Amino acid sequence: MTERAPAAARKDVGTLIIASLFIVLGLLTLQDVTTYSDTDSVVFPRFVAYALIVCSALVILASWLRPNPANGFGSGDWWRRVLLVATMLVCCFVMPAAGFLPATAIAFAGGLIAARHEGWSVKTALVFAVSGVVIMAAFYALFRYPLGVPLP
Repeated sequence: MTERAPAAARKDVGTLIIASLFIVLGLLTLQDVTTYSDTDSVVFPRFVAYALIVCSALVILASWLRPNPANGFGSGDWWRRVLLVATMLVCCFVMPAAGFLPATAIAFAGGLIAARHEGWSVKTALVFAVSGVVIMAAFYALFRYPLGVPLP
């Protein structure tokens, strides 16, 4: 008969897996930006990749120093997690064909549905829809005009 490790000795496996995955994604991003020809377009992805690697390493370190078995994958609503990831993937695939605003609308709506735990009413839906349009238009205007970023 095998003994299980005491709760204090167990690591939050979900946190370790996701943080390790983010380190790998950061390293892949750093490798990818070496192929960029325009040096100005390298700054932001490189900064985000380094930040992702450092923050993920800090999460792993904190998890090893002070394990919390209640962390990790947890026991939440799995459909919310799946919806959020699926929405982000759909957004990525729709953006080249439909453009920035429709893809962002999909991401905003899916993320909002996944994050909203309270019930929905017509008033709540209208407030979120209007605020979403304002936020998306502001980001579009910010990237397009002052920053000069070409958007699809």
